[in-house]
Amino acid sequence: MTTPDYATYIASLPRVLAGAAALFRDAEGRVLLVEPNYREGWALPGGTVESDDGESPRQGARRETAEEIGLDRELGRLLVVDWVPGTGRPPLVAYLYDGGVLGEDDLKAIRLQEEELLSWRLVARVDLSDHLPGATGRRVLAALDVLTESSGTVELENGHRVG
Repeated sequence: MTTPDYATYIASLPRVLAGAAALFRDAEGRVLLVEPNYREGWALPGGTVESDDGESPRQGARRETAEEIGLDRELGRLLVVDWVPGTGRPPLVAYLYDGGVLGEDDLKAIRLQEEELLSWRLVARVDLSDHLPGATGRRVLAALDVLTESSGTVELENGHRVG
């Protein structure tokens, strides 16, 4: 294959988005959620992986966490990988990492990125589905299960376990 042919081939490949987030909890097991100002609802600290810049999902989750809530922390293990089909957008591969348990000092140190976020809150497991509907809520619940049941990573499709 000549170089122009290879470039055409690469340009013709399907596109997939990659997102990465961190699952932070407090001592009571409540999950840290953030409220974006650019869409309705709640989310985990995280965002799009800048793969064009060579960023890995783990690096993206850490960068986004530092940008969004002001906590630059080494992330723990990968808890969940979720394939989310696209509707009006390319499919998404969502990576969710263990952000660990935040103490009182950590919670007091949270500084929201005002360009993107309105507020944050800690939400109990029983209330997560009210704040995170659909695949995102199922993804977070699966990640919480992984933290208590195993040392591995769970594969999901649209928030449902597979394999």
